[in-house]
Amino acid sequence: MTQPPLLLIEDLPSLQMVYESVLKSGGHRVRVEGTAAAGLAAFREIEPDVVMLDLMLPDRDGLDLMQDMLALRPGVSVIVITAHGSINKAVEAMRAGAHEFLVKPFDEQRFLNAVGNALSVQVPGQVATVAPVEQTGAPVGAFIGRSAPMQEVYGRITSVARSMATVFITGESGTGKELCAQAVHDLSNRAKGPFIALNCGAIPSDLLESEVFGHLKGSFTGAISDKIGAAAAADGGTLFLDEICEMDMNLQTKLLRFLQTSTIQPVGSTKPRKVNVRILCATNRDPLDAVRRGQFREDLYYRLHVVPIHLPPLRDRGNDVVEIAQTALTRFAAKEGRTFTGFDSDVLSLFQKMPWPGNVRQLLNVLWNVVVLHPGPVVKLAMLPADVRLTTPEVAQEIALKPQDQTRNALDELAGMTMDQIEQVLIERVIERNGGSLPRAARELALSPSTLYRKRERWLAKP
Repeated sequence: MTQPPLLLIEDLPSLQMVYESVLKSGGHRVRVEGTAAAGLAAFREIEPDVVMLDLMLPDRDGLDLMQDMLALRPGVSVIVITAHGSINKAVEAMRAGAHEFLVKPFDEQRFLNAVGNALSVQVPGQVATVAPVEQTGAPVGAFIGRSAPMQEVYGRITSVARSMATVFITGESGTGKELCAQAVHDLSNRAKGPFIALNCGAIPSDLLESEVFGHLKGSFTGAISDKIGAAAAADGGTLFLDEICEMDMNLQTKLLRFLQTSTIQPVGSTKPRKVNVRILCATNRDPLDAVRRGQFREDLYYRLHVVPIHLPPLRDRGNDVVEIAQTALTRFAAKEGRTFTGFDSDVLSLFQKMPWPGNVRQLLNVLWNVVVLHPGPVVKLAMLPADVRLTTPEVAQEIALKPQDQTRNALDELAGMTMDQIEQVLIERVIERNGGSLPRAARELALSPSTLYRKRERWLAKP
C-alpha cells in the first residue's frame, strides 16, 4: 500500500520551498500548508504518518495544534520545528507526545534523518499506536519488583521507548539507571542496533572526548592507532551517557553540537561524519542544581531533559526488596556453589526497615558477602555484615557491643579472606557510607573514581 504523503506546516514561504525541496530530493511526497487551520484540514484529509510542524504559526499555537492531531491519530509521528529561543516550547511538545524536535537552523541531512527515524516506527498504511503511561504491574527489562513507584517507571519506559525523544534518567546511585536505559533501548525500534554505555565519571576528562567521538592515530600522545568513539559505535542504535553531570564543560559544548547536527568529528580529523544515534543519559545528582552551580550547560540540559524518568530509592519500594533479595540469593548461590534457599523472618524484617543508602547495589553486595562467607541454607541475622546488623536502632540495641568487641568482631569477619577480598569489602563499605557515590568514596580513599570503577568491574567479572 502506498504510504500517504508527509505533511509540512510552516508559515514562511521561503522555508516552505527549502524544506519541500529537501524532502523531495530524499524521495518523499509532501503536502505543504502555511497555517494551523489549513494544516489541520490537510491532516484530516490525507491522514499522514509523519507531520513536520513549526510551533510558531500565525493563527494558532503549534503545540495546541499538535495536541489536536494526536487526539485524532494517537500514533502519528510529529517532528516539531522551533527557533533556538523557543527550545523550552519544543521540550514541552516532546513531553506532550512529539516524536522529535529540530532547532533552526539545521542542515539537510539532520532533517532527512529525523524524517527517516519517524517513518521507521510506522507500519506502511497504518499508524502505530503509542502505549499510554499505565501501571501494568509487569516489570520490563531486567527490573524486579511490582511496587507502585516501579509500575510508574515501567509505564514511562514503555511509553517513550519507540520515540526518538532523549530520555534523562535520574535517581540515587544503585537504583538501576543503566537497566532503565537498556530497557528503553530493548523496547525501541532500535533494539537490533547497538547499545553503547559510557560512564562519564569513570574516564579522565582529557580522554573523554576521544572516548565519545574517537580519534585518529597520532592525534595526541599515546594515540597509537585510530579509535572509533562511542558515538560512532552506537550508529543505528542507542548511546547511553551515565553520570552526564560529570562531563567536562568543553565537551558539553561539543555534545550539544552533536545533538543538533548528528555530526561527529574524531580528535585529529578534519572530516565530520554523520551518525544516527539516540541519546539516553543519567545522573545521580540534581541536574538543575548542577546548572545553577555553573557545572552543566543550561542549553544542553533543556536539549537532554526531554522525557525524565526518576528511579525511586529501594527504601521507597516496599516489598520489592524481598523479591530482589530472593532472586539475587538464588543467583549468587548457584554461582558460588552454595545451598542457600531463603531467609529468616528477622532478616526480611530488617531488610524492609533498612534505609539502603546504596540501594539495590548495596543489597546485592550484602547478599554476595553472605553467600561467599557462609554455606547456607538459610540466611540468618548473624550472617549479615556487622554494619548491616547495626543499621537500625532496634537491632543495634539487641546486639550492642563494646568498642573492643566491635573491633574483634570486624577482625573475625575478615579472618580467612585474601587481601584482594579484604580490599573489596573495605571499598564497598566506604561506598555504602557515602550513599553509593563512587566519586565521594574515591575522595575519602584518596583514589581516582576511575580506579574504583575498574576494581568493581573486575570483581563483578569474576566467575
